[in-house]
Order: sequence, then structure tokens, then C-alpha cells
Amino acid sequence: MSERTALVTGGTGCIGRTICEALAQAGYRVAANGHPADAENGARWQAEAAARGVQVHLESFDVSDYDATQAGIAAVEAALGPVDVLVNAAGITRDGRLVNLEPADWQAVVRTNLDSVYNATRGVLKGMSGRGFGRVVNISSVNGQRGQFGQANYSAAKAGVHGFTMAVAREVARKGVTVNTVSPGYIESPLIMNVPEPIREGIRESIPAGRFGKPEEIARAVAFLVSDDAAYITGADLSVNGGYHMD
Repeated sequence: MSERTALVTGGTGCIGRTICEALAQAGYRVAANGHPADAENGARWQAEAAARGVQVHLESFDVSDYDATQAGIAAVEAALGPVDVLVNAAGITRDGRLVNLEPADWQAVVRTNLDSVYNATRGVLKGMSGRGFGRVVNISSVNGQRGQFGQANYSAAKAGVHGFTMAVAREVARKGVTVNTVSPGYIESPLIMNVPEPIREGIRESIPAGRFGKPEEIARAVAFLVSDDAAYITGADLSVNGGYHMD
């Protein structure tokens, strides 16, 4: 059991919710960030989780906005204590071939998927370093490793996430702070279920494991990386993709 405080950005999304619940069940005080536009859905999930005995604090703020993120982190720390664990899981898609990709769609994805990692990590890193302990886990994607047709914005942002991980890991390794990446493959979620069935089945058949991953499998990877057992792992990219992409 842990007495530490964890903040999960994008914590009201499918994978984010599962990460929050896994950390709460492991004894962390957990704050789930969600976009203000998703506050109603977040509140419903919070109540449902509480009915199962899982307590999660909700904090709504736009992680693509630096000032809003700093204010949100301050509110979390006022409610739960200093953030010891940060999981950057916020992400969106705005797909389209590059010739059709509008600047607004490029900027929205980069701001939410990459700028947010800077915004949130910078907000907690000094405190972690000063206390001599911290865990940062950044959620990237298999498509940041191999690229994906129609996702130049998403693939670029997610590739940038791991570059950020490696650079910051070097900066804080001697401060007791680890920084790692988890790169999920195709995970059972509303996003994949909205893909037309023939395309979805084609994707499934291309995965050596023969199935999509489960959100719980991502959450378990995160829970390991933030634990004391992973203290000597930093700057790593843990691929959880059923063999879909192998370096």
C-alpha cells in the first residue's frame, strides 16, 4: 500500500479511468484530471467508482493550457498533498491525410498530446526533485513508434512524448525521480470499437497476440513503473502492444 499522491491527466478517459482505479486500489491518493467539457461524464464515473469503494478526486482543467494546468496542480496538492506520481495520459485525435490536415487540427493534437506533457511535468518536477522521490509515466502510442497513415499530427506528438521522456529522465535521475513511457498498441476502447468492423478485424489479425489489449493491461504496466520495484528503470519505453510493433 502507498501513502503517495498520484495525478493522472486524461484521467476521465477510458485508459485514464482504469489507471486511476488501479492506483487507488494500490493505496495511492488519486486525482483524475479531465477537460472541463467532460466534467459531467467524469462525475458519473467518480460516483460509480465510489459505489465500488474506489475513491478518486476529480480536478477539471485544460492540460493544453499552461496556466490552467499550474492552477489545477495547485488545487490537487491543496486537496491531497504534493504530487509524487504523475501519469500523463491526456490525448485526442484529429485524423486526416497531411494534404487535408488543417492547421487547427495539427495544433489541437500537438497541444493536447505533447504540450500537456510539458505543462504537467514542469508543474510537479521541482517538488519531486526537492523531496527526493518522484515517478512520471507518459502515455505514448505504438503509432508514435511506427507512424500511422492519416495521423501525422498524432504520430508526431506521440513520438515527441518519448523524446521528452528520455531528456527529462537524464535531468532528474540523480534526484530520485524516474521518467518513463508506456506505448500502448490497439486497446479495447470506444475508439477502436467505432472503427468499421472489417477494418477492425484486419487490425486484429495483424496483431501477433490475436487480440486487442485491455485497459487493465496498460494500468498494470503503469502501476509497476510508479512502484518502488521500478526504481532503477528510467528513460524506458515499455511497449504493450501484443507484438504489433517490435523494435
